[in-house]
Amino acid sequence: MKIEWKVATGTPLTLKSFLKKKHISKRLLAKVKFQGGYLEVNGELSRVRRYLSKGDRVSLFLPVETGSSNLEQSDKELVILYEDPHFLIVNKPSSVASVPSSLYKNHTMANRVKGYSAKQNYKNKTVHIVTRLDKDTSGVMIFAKHTLAHSYLDRLLKEKQLYKEYTAFIVGRPEKQWDIIDRPIDRMPGSIIKREVLSTGKPSVTEYRVMKTYDQASQVKIQLHTGRTHQIRVHFSYIGHGLIGDDLYNPSPNEYRIKRQALHCSKVCFIHPFTEKKLTISAPLPDDIMTLSNQLENKNDEKKV
Repeated sequence: MKIEWKVATGTPLTLKSFLKKKHISKRLLAKVKFQGGYLEVNGELSRVRRYLSKGDRVSLFLPVETGSSNLEQSDKELVILYEDPHFLIVNKPSSVASVPSSLYKNHTMANRVKGYSAKQNYKNKTVHIVTRLDKDTSGVMIFAKHTLAHSYLDRLLKEKQLYKEYTAFIVGRPEKQWDIIDRPIDRMPGSIIKREVLSTGKPSVTEYRVMKTYDQASQVKIQLHTGRTHQIRVHFSYIGHGLIGDDLYNPSPNEYRIKRQALHCSKVCFIHPFTEKKLTISAPLPDDIMTLSNQLENKNDEKKV
């Protein structure tokens, strides 16, 4: 993979300093040096001590990533929302895990991306997962195609510059049309799966806005300001408005025809680190959530009659 920049400033600086400004880490430079990558300036092999001039073309050739042989390929369907040389953004269906585990070893999203990459004959074999979703949450997932793309988006996540929007259907009507739930989350004592709001937990912040209200439910738009496991599900359960269909955190009878939590990652937005242009990718609501929406609308209409 070749990454190229043009030096825009006339201020004297070394190639090493230039790469640092481009957020190229020492660790990545070590990989370039020892694992088959290299650096060029104006088409010539160069060392990092070289001084650059305005207009110079800097090329970073990343080493080929062989990937892990432990991750099996899957030929299951992959719905692609966006693809370029650096990123693969897909629409994850519900009931599919993001990564393999003892419970779900094959056909996860990671397995599917590896299978797709093999079909496309991509040189890089490593599957870089940037954003994950719970098994029964659907929607937008971001994969990076190489280690630099992955590190760039990790930095955006840490700096809260990667916007993720979720759509959820919750039980009841919140008192506030807009609010921020700021409560720490930790693992529930005695459970390896469940989380709960605990004073000993990590800071967790969820922002929401009510988009539509029904007779006994609401549709909300959610933005996460932190990324804790089950954060949305835990926070809405905590305020007394659990997600419809969520058997883990809202174990009340489910009168609706949905077999999982009504939660969907509907949009991601960030400044593309290589093109420097704003990239917005959306995923439409899946059939089961659309069916739920129609059910709620019909119940509303029945109440009006």
